Amino acid sequence: MESFGGTGVDLVGGVRIRVVRVSDAERLSAAYQRNRDHLAPWEPWRHEDFFTEAGQAASIESKLALFIAGSDVPWVLVDGVHIVGVMTLSGIVRGPFLSGHLGYWVDKEYNGRGIGSAAVAHAVGAARAELGLHRIQAATLPHNGASQKILKRADFEEIGLAPSYLKIAGTWQDHILYQRILY
Repeated sequence: MESFGGTGVDLVGGVRIRVVRVSDAERLSAAYQRNRDHLAPWEPWRHEDFFTEAGQAASIESKLALFIAGSDVPWVLVDGVHIVGVMTLSGIVRGPFLSGHLGYWVDKEYNGRGIGSAAVAHAVGAARAELGLHRIQAATLPHNGASQKILKRADFEEIGLAPSYLKIAGTWQDHILYQRILY
């Protein structure tokens, strides 16, 4: 499973994607600190501990446990030694559903370079070829036009509005739901 091990896979502009490692805690903490204000409107409220190396180490251990269990794939986007984004295929369900949920963010300094689009394309390919999923779902806030463009470029289709879908920035907010049927 090339998408899940080793040094990762080239995306664009020297950025690679690979599964997060326990040794990434310090770099992931730095990435979240660097992007704290940038991500605040798009993510759940985070406790101060989340932004620390120890907080990221605990988060990574939890994510890797879910990865081993087969329910999540926690990727990081890496440029040299710096983590410049995160992508997660979570809530993977087997059986007749064969689906998962895609979430991602890219460092504010790397926006507009095609990295998000390349990472989503990579996740779609891994979901189909390596995980055998039938469907991927993603959700965006109605005012997140950049993320909607990325999903539409990757042939996700809008399937509806979910009222009060997620608690983002401390408030229950509506989300536009998207899906991509893989086969």
